[in-house]
Amino acid sequence: MSEFLMLGWNVAIPEVDIGDDIFVVQDDNGTLRRVQVKTSTSTARKDSFSGQFSVSVKNLRNISNILVHYIFLVRHNDEWSRPVIIRQDYLLNHFENNKVGSEAKGNITFYFSFTKGKAECSGQDFTGYIKDYTDFPKIEH
Repeated sequence: MSEFLMLGWNVAIPEVDIGDDIFVVQDDNGTLRRVQVKTSTSTARKDSFSGQFSVSVKNLRNISNILVHYIFLVRHNDEWSRPVIIRQDYLLNHFENNKVGSEAKGNITFYFSFTKGKAECSGQDFTGYIKDYTDFPKIEH
């Protein structure tokens, strides 16, 4: 939430949890972004670390006029990884067309590995989504 506030966006926590963790709003024009934060503790590797995340298939496929932005964070060595920020339609496309993640019992498990500033999931490069605040441009007040 603090990252969005630093970018000048207003942040709110919904009273009812139906899949959105926070709402991020650009006050001057009413632009609303829905955000789902996924966290994991790391599994250490020789030169890398990884984290496992679960996303509801139903929620991922529930595309509405306001897309969800998924933020994946891994706690590694008492610090948070740089966030992987990916819009719902992009993540769904990776799942359906690039075979990213594995589905079981109504959930998709995404297994991200982080090596030397790069992020990968199911053999696909997700580095471009690290700290991708494209849909959250800095607002000067």
